[in-house]
Amino acid sequence: MTTRPVGVFDSGIGGLSVLRALRAELPHQPFVYVADSGQAPYGERDTGHVVARSQALTRHLRKAHDIQTLVVACNTATAAAIHLLRDEHPDLPIVGLEPALKPAALASHNGRVGVLATRGTLASVKFKALHDSVANQATFVLRACDGLADAIERQDLPRIEALAREHVSALGICGLAAGAIDTVVLGCTHYPLIEPLLRSLLGPDVLLLESGAPVARQTRRVLPELAQIGVPVLAWASTGPPEDLQRAVQRWLGLQARVEALRV
Repeated sequence: MTTRPVGVFDSGIGGLSVLRALRAELPHQPFVYVADSGQAPYGERDTGHVVARSQALTRHLRKAHDIQTLVVACNTATAAAIHLLRDEHPDLPIVGLEPALKPAALASHNGRVGVLATRGTLASVKFKALHDSVANQATFVLRACDGLADAIERQDLPRIEALAREHVSALGICGLAAGAIDTVVLGCTHYPLIEPLLRSLLGPDVLLLESGAPVARQTRRVLPELAQIGVPVLAWASTGPPEDLQRAVQRWLGLQARVEALRV
């Protein structure tokens, strides 16, 4: 009997960083990955648009692939829509993302944490509630990284480097010196894809935290059917040019992907 797949969607290729962690945690599990690249990036879209896209992609994954669990591999979509998705699909386990503010507050020795995220995530009610819950545990320096997710989506290397330098510089002094930011939260799934660049800009002493591994562990906990043997089947679809997702999968996961052009 074939194990039903886990559905994963993101506004584009950023969710590949989450899928990478999911495959490490669940090496035999089949996955379906949908990149809504025709509508990316969500972080620069209004909330209503993000909600509508999240609802449409969830319905598609259920109808076309009979998914057993959904991973919303996008911070902006999680903040805007996950409560509605859970209301509409009460029988479907749904795992979302939460920027790692709580672990960062515990990990920081200086009590100063940088947060790199999209404007949509930082402006959301869900993020504000999370920030308020830990505001007395550390000082959080929030940076809306306008343009960075889009540059990563387009795999525009010169623009990625220029924007990464701009946004990291805006955080202020980073390192182990007193008063410096010693921990940085990557609050968008696109950003772990350029982790080596961010590490080179932040310096070797700054701790980087992202959500892939915790999401993967939570997905394992809620899975109705856990595949423990066999070669996993991976299916891919994109609402943008399929070749863009193909290149991204090759670049960041080292896999060959046959991508379906999706219209939803």
